[in-house]
Amino acid sequence: MNLWWKSAADFWAMGGAGYFVWMSYGALLLAVVIELIGLALRRRRALAAIEEERELEAEN
Repeated sequence: MNLWWKSAADFWAMGGAGYFVWMSYGALLLAVVIELIGLALRRRRALAAIEEERELEAEN
């Protein structure tokens, strides 16, 4: 098996483009985490709205 990099430092440096590569991965990870948090909050609000609607229907 041939490895492209001779050491772990070479891997992280990515031939000089490592900063941009790893910052891109970091930005993607941040966007995914923010989206997951947003989804959880929207789900919680939707479930609360459904429960509130059920309570209003039960009162009538």
